[in-house]
Amino acid sequence: MLREADALFPGFESRFVETAETRFAVLTGGTGPAVLLLHGYPETRACWHRIAPALLGSHSVVIPDLPGYGESAVTGNPEGAGSKRRMGQSLHAMMRGLGHDRYIVIGHDRGGRVAYRMALDFPEAVTALVSVTVVPTPEMWEGASKAFGLGAWHWYMMAQPAPLPEKLMAGDPRFLIDVTLDKMVHGLDRLDPLALADYRNAFDRPDVRHAMCEDYRAGATVDEADDLADRKNGRRITAPVLLFWEEGRRYGGGREPLDIWADWAENVTGRGLGGGHLLPETGTEEMLDMLLPFLTRTADGAGRQ
Repeated sequence: MLREADALFPGFESRFVETAETRFAVLTGGTGPAVLLLHGYPETRACWHRIAPALLGSHSVVIPDLPGYGESAVTGNPEGAGSKRRMGQSLHAMMRGLGHDRYIVIGHDRGGRVAYRMALDFPEAVTALVSVTVVPTPEMWEGASKAFGLGAWHWYMMAQPAPLPEKLMAGDPRFLIDVTLDKMVHGLDRLDPLALADYRNAFDRPDVRHAMCEDYRAGATVDEADDLADRKNGRRITAPVLLFWEEGRRYGGGREPLDIWADWAENVTGRGLGGGHLLPETGTEEMLDMLLPFLTRTADGAGRQ
């Protein structure tokens, strides 16, 4: 089913792919090594419209809405569907259904949390990881401060038991998403109008807002528990990792993102970029300058330690 924002993706096909727990709305295009692009909150797959065309000539590019976001409907047991492990399992099944047994994952924001969980859980499949504006969930909570709580208040509000956040968000969804995006991007005029309309249209729907809350509830419970178990057991990401973060951003104790990720992965590179939180849309050229050579080096597992 075509959406108006699909006009931002010439050369891509819009389709649905069924897995045991999710009916994915996905864009596919190109040939070559597979790349999976995962968006964040409160967006949809449309956030990749400035990155994906640059990959189309050299890769098979797969761009889904996350489970419960956009038009990707959770069809299995919805309880606990916000778990990044469960999302990753559904996305891995989707990739296999599309014929991709090995692939690179690029994830921004909430999609970045799904992406690193996939790299941990499916090391035989994930040949490289690109993480955009996230550090692992335990480090986020451990570094939470007054400034974090005031700036990222939705982490706390949306993690509250249902139906409290859902009812609060239903009061004026357009106001809430516009305030959220404006803070992230430093001006809504920096977003393409078609992409912005896609985000707003999805956020208008109660089922999508509920899925977003389930995502954040999992981040405060099962996702953190899964990460802490891996950290305790010394599990590390063996695929090469490329990081992008908001320039000047520090985390708990003033730690740099590269230092945090070095505790989780064998081979980590990256840099901070200007442009705010929505780097795929506001830091595109700077991202591509590092991303394209990284994808070439890591195609089909090259560069794995």
